[in-house]
Amino acid sequence: MSDPLLNSLATAVNASPNDVELRTLYAARLADAGERDSAVGQVLVVLNQQPQHGAANELFAKLTGAPQQNSQQASPTSQDGSRPQPTGPAQHQAGGPSQPGSADQSSSVDQSDSAGRSDSTSQPDSTGHPDSTTQSGNDSNPADDVDWRKLEYEINNPTLPPFIINPDPNSRAQDFGMLNDNQIEQLNEQVAEWKEESVAPTEVTKESITLKDVGGLAQVKQRIHESFLDPMANPEIAKAFKKSLRGGLLLYGPPGCGKTFIARAIAGELGASFISVTLADVLSKWLGESEGNIHKTFMEARQKAPAVLFLDEIDAVGGKRSSQQSQHLRSVVNQLLMEMDGVDNQNEGVYVLAATNMPWDVDSALLRPGRFDRMVLVLPPDEPAREAILQLHLRDRPIEGIDLEKLVRLTDGFSGADLQHLTDTAAEKAMADSLKTGQVRPINMKDMQRALKEVKPSIGPWMDSARNVATYANNDGRYDDLVDYVRKSKRL
Repeated sequence: MSDPLLNSLATAVNASPNDVELRTLYAARLADAGERDSAVGQVLVVLNQQPQHGAANELFAKLTGAPQQNSQQASPTSQDGSRPQPTGPAQHQAGGPSQPGSADQSSSVDQSDSAGRSDSTSQPDSTGHPDSTTQSGNDSNPADDVDWRKLEYEINNPTLPPFIINPDPNSRAQDFGMLNDNQIEQLNEQVAEWKEESVAPTEVTKESITLKDVGGLAQVKQRIHESFLDPMANPEIAKAFKKSLRGGLLLYGPPGCGKTFIARAIAGELGASFISVTLADVLSKWLGESEGNIHKTFMEARQKAPAVLFLDEIDAVGGKRSSQQSQHLRSVVNQLLMEMDGVDNQNEGVYVLAATNMPWDVDSALLRPGRFDRMVLVLPPDEPAREAILQLHLRDRPIEGIDLEKLVRLTDGFSGADLQHLTDTAAEKAMADSLKTGQVRPINMKDMQRALKEVKPSIGPWMDSARNVATYANNDGRYDDLVDYVRKSKRL
């Protein structure tokens, strides 16, 4: 049987190390549980902070057997430093013989005095021998010195180590000694809060989708296989070429083009755990807690290895430090850099993916070799991809007379999110007519054409920014794929 109160007290002491009253209470509970050495250690911590703490001094004397400082118990000494002889009814007469039995009694008293015993107070009976009813020490009954309550507690409650890694805040003991129900409830709440704070702020999932489920985008898939998946699937060949099995891959491109979906597909290809991290999972209003959240997330990924850690909107978490006005945000970027490629990092089996619409806003240190050294441009869906996306969103809906090839041609430049919006708008128009007539009318080509007049491609502002980058910020050739796409789109 375990003592949940010890668990709660240990956690509370760790959370409030300067609370001497709480530590004294914890030491007393350890002493009652038979953990003498641990109790002494806790008491010494209290006395180091408050040497005059009454309860701690009393508990220390009880545990170690050290005498209390009491002037009434101090033995008097003579001027030459020797201890005086005890007095009693059998004293030596000056120049005369001693009373019967007094010499033996005086000798025994001297011996017991030198051994630290207190037998000098025993009185002789009529025969000159000490009274057996007033003796102490070795002549007493051994059963009188046994702490039966302590032995009973140790038998019924085996002791636990002083610090419990995973305390159970829901467990409640029947006998809590000096704590009342309100104090116990407060301790349980503190333990529950501690456990919640110690958990990484992300959710670990297993993905079943693969790149085969991604429609079209053949060039993107080939680039991902060559730069990332194939070396991971063939570790011996990668080792022969000294290719590390860790690293980062940055997916960038216009919004709504399926970067997150591709990241999940990569996790499915690797058969690895998938951990998605957003800005809301990391940032906190408390100083230092954001860096702690990043560390907890990476520790979770290392424990679940092989794992894919996906940092969505990496420009929000790892933006350029030179443009950050807050020291807090700069510290977040520093922590991310240290976790990805620090001196003591152990990211073997942890594959870090990131997605962003604005890679030019990401801190340059994150894009150096060893971190996100591989970048893949995820463009708007090509014709095969648009056909697959339209079929997916029209599936399980009543349709008739849909010219899919014509729709694919008319939706050039649409992102995946735009195509979903297009089908939803056409479905709303067909549903509005159905509500008027009271009968279900299938979605037809007229509904799709009416929706095309309302829904336009949403990647225009992104293309304007990409054109500027392709023209003025591609000195190192990092955005060559983007330059080719902008030229093909006749925007350069």
